[in-house]
Amino acid sequence: MTATLPTGVFNYLALDTVHFGTPAADALHTEAAQRGARRILVVTSKSLNRKTDAVTAALARIQPLVVGLYDECVEHTPRETVLAVADLARTAQADLIVSIGGGTVIDTVKVALVALAEGVTTVDGLSAWHQRMAADGSRVVPQPRTPPCRQIAVPTTLSGAEFSDLGGSTDTRHGTKQGYSGAFIGPAAVILDPRITVHTPDRLWLSTGVRAVDHAVEALCSINAQPLIDATSVRALALLGRSLKRYATAPDDLAARLDGQMGAWLAATSIRRTEYGASHGLGHALGADAGVPHGITSCVLLPTVMRHNAQVCAPQMAEIAAALGDATRPAADQVEDLIAALGLPTRLSQLGLARDRLPIIATKGMANPWVHTNPRKISSAAELQALLEQAWE
Repeated sequence: MTATLPTGVFNYLALDTVHFGTPAADALHTEAAQRGARRILVVTSKSLNRKTDAVTAALARIQPLVVGLYDECVEHTPRETVLAVADLARTAQADLIVSIGGGTVIDTVKVALVALAEGVTTVDGLSAWHQRMAADGSRVVPQPRTPPCRQIAVPTTLSGAEFSDLGGSTDTRHGTKQGYSGAFIGPAAVILDPRITVHTPDRLWLSTGVRAVDHAVEALCSINAQPLIDATSVRALALLGRSLKRYATAPDDLAARLDGQMGAWLAATSIRRTEYGASHGLGHALGADAGVPHGITSCVLLPTVMRHNAQVCAPQMAEIAAALGDATRPAADQVEDLIAALGLPTRLSQLGLARDRLPIIATKGMANPWVHTNPRKISSAAELQALLEQAWE
């Protein structure tokens, strides 16, 4: 007898090393020495660099090698800041870039590496390199050449951006966000140091934790789910649920913070390995159009999308429910209750967004590839608008 066998491909990242629990200063010194770095460019956020001593402390052992620092990264990664980092890297002749911060900082470097690889110096020049849908409905995924240097990431949020070769950047002229990928634009090494995360604002830490939950949920429900990703996603949900609840009562618990980092790492193994769904796809449209951070887009969209997909993803929802701690309660209810318990918004109406923007956001959402890979097929902007309306009330 013959049977239909599952098929698939799992692609590993060009990620050499993950340091966890090690002080960032020590791990950065190790990485710089092993890579023979002599000219290091540092990319970080203005608040982290100018309002705390976190960046100075992290660079303590490699400061003599630092030839430049950029701290003007902006949420949603506009093309202009990407080009500014690429220009600074060229001028400084950087042989290594250290990114210290959240997903915005890490994505800025990723897309800057695309610009460096392809000699892009203008806003328009980046248009040739982002992922998009072709007229025939197929996905176009340009692959840039190898950039002249790599990045080492010290993440300060739970976005998981450090564990992917996909970076997002916004074309501010049109209010749209696109994805850029490349074999070597993701970090060559990641340093998970919970000590540096104590400077991260509560809302940012918790909302990016929900973003990590979103990665795990949509990976388990993916139309091309992978066995390894199924395993890491289930474990991620358990770690994240425990960590986020603990943070709410003991934000100074470094072990709980590290649990969150480990959960975000496991959840992020799905990025670009499995196709996500409408929570991610519609979230990109909402974020770019209304300036809503991606962690918050997950807060207000994920439970609604889970309920929309529940019928076609029943076995996966059962796994998610059990991983979150209560196999008897619907997974979407548990996710929504967790978000609310963390003091985060659960409805679009809580964001100060004008309701008449929903049709526009829905139309923009139809241009996102992940909307088209939602497990329950979405075929029109009207269907997306209906989802947004459900998430509003």
